[in-house]
Amino acid sequence: MPISTELTARLGIEHPILLAPMDTIAGSGLVKAVSAAGGFGILGGGYGDKTRLQTETARLKGFAKPFGIGFITWSLARQPDLIDIALDARPRAVMLSFGDPLPFAPKIKAAGALLICQVQSEEMAQRALDCGADILIAQGTEAGGHGASRTTLDIVPAIIDFAAGRVPVVAAGGIADGRGLAAMMMLGASGVLMGTRFYASVEADAAEQAKQLICAAKSGETVRGVVFDWSRKLMWPAPFTARSLANDHLRRWSGREIELMQRADEVAVEYAAAKAAANFDVAAVFAGESVGLIHDIVPAAEIVGRIVAEAEQSLQGRRNSLSSLT
Repeated sequence: MPISTELTARLGIEHPILLAPMDTIAGSGLVKAVSAAGGFGILGGGYGDKTRLQTETARLKGFAKPFGIGFITWSLARQPDLIDIALDARPRAVMLSFGDPLPFAPKIKAAGALLICQVQSEEMAQRALDCGADILIAQGTEAGGHGASRTTLDIVPAIIDFAAGRVPVVAAGGIADGRGLAAMMMLGASGVLMGTRFYASVEADAAEQAKQLICAAKSGETVRGVVFDWSRKLMWPAPFTARSLANDHLRRWSGREIELMQRADEVAVEYAAAKAAANFDVAAVFAGESVGLIHDIVPAAEIVGRIVAEAEQSLQGRRNSLSSLT
């Protein structure tokens, strides 16, 4: 059965489950699979590969289910014309993360798309609301890929209180099953945004070995830091760092970041070669703290179905438990 919230009504979807726009992992195939299952697929705009964006959005044109397109905002600012390619695909929403949404908000709104902003503090939330955000994503540090330092259990209720009912708030960070969705709804969230769980899906545009590594990882085997960004000569703005599975490359350079910067050209060549060869002893698998909850690679529709069923069971069980106490 669908779980209806303000978020599902606003996006026109059945289930309050959003696909995180993971760089190149969240391609059009995964977007379609999540949306067709009743969730909301969001295409990853990544660091602004124009050819890829044109190809992926072309595959989404005319798609009958609601979908979105997400961007790394500070990277989009270097190629602002990419927003036109995205809007031409007629997404239900555009998601902006890690930067100032103001330069893009008017065009997004004028095109009739909803504006989703991911935030990591009340100050970012205020900026997003000032720009006309229709939905806020409150992201905790448990999330895979880039994020900040506040925990999901802290940032989600804080942003819900701050939004004060003006817009629905979605929880992100460390959520991979129905218990997580139920818990976030108990906190007042209108839904969840998940990346790592969908990374380990059949439709994700990722190496099979990377998906297997996520399934094999135990809780506590992810690390947040700058090693993988600096190894790619990517200088992310503060306060954002990246969470990934620990590997040999990370262990080699952790605590030696200054030397890594000094040898950036050399390391970048080594890293690029490893990524091209799918050598994940060196290349990163960006994943969140929820890896310990993920044990299989299945179709996205099955993931959505499981989460909804588990959440319903958890919420009903909680209701029954409380009723027995009265």
